[in-house]
Amino acid sequence: MSENTFMKRAAALALEKMRADQGGPFGAVIVRTGEIIAEGWNQVTSTNDPTAHAEIVAIRHACAALGVFNLQGCDIYTSCEPCPMCLGAIYWARLHRLYFANTRADAAKIGFDDEFIYREIATEIGTRSIPSQQMKSTAAQQAFREWMESPNKIRY
Repeated sequence: MSENTFMKRAAALALEKMRADQGGPFGAVIVRTGEIIAEGWNQVTSTNDPTAHAEIVAIRHACAALGVFNLQGCDIYTSCEPCPMCLGAIYWARLHRLYFANTRADAAKIGFDDEFIYREIATEIGTRSIPSQQMKSTAAQQAFREWMESPNKIRY
């Protein structure tokens, strides 16, 4: 299969699942060695899960299918440039390459504007829109100490 075939599938998922009222117009496929490993589509409104974006759903399905917690050697094809959350997940999943169709500017034009999140990430914690403050916790510090000392930890 060609790269164009994978992008066509991501776009077809977006259209099909949007028409079925399963969520917004977004689709994604994860590919390894020329084979689709997993598919995902936006399920935010159909599952009442604000994190159920197409890329996140595809990543979850791919990891489950392969029995791994990273997707090194896999590519992701998305119908739209990923939002900040999905982009972060793509990096955490260690995907090899990202292909996208529509841009984030295209998404903003139809009501999916993530620009404020991009700005918030670059803003100092004390001046972000959602008030945030550190609360020291001895238990949280203990968990970090034990992680550092554990010979059984699995790095990711």
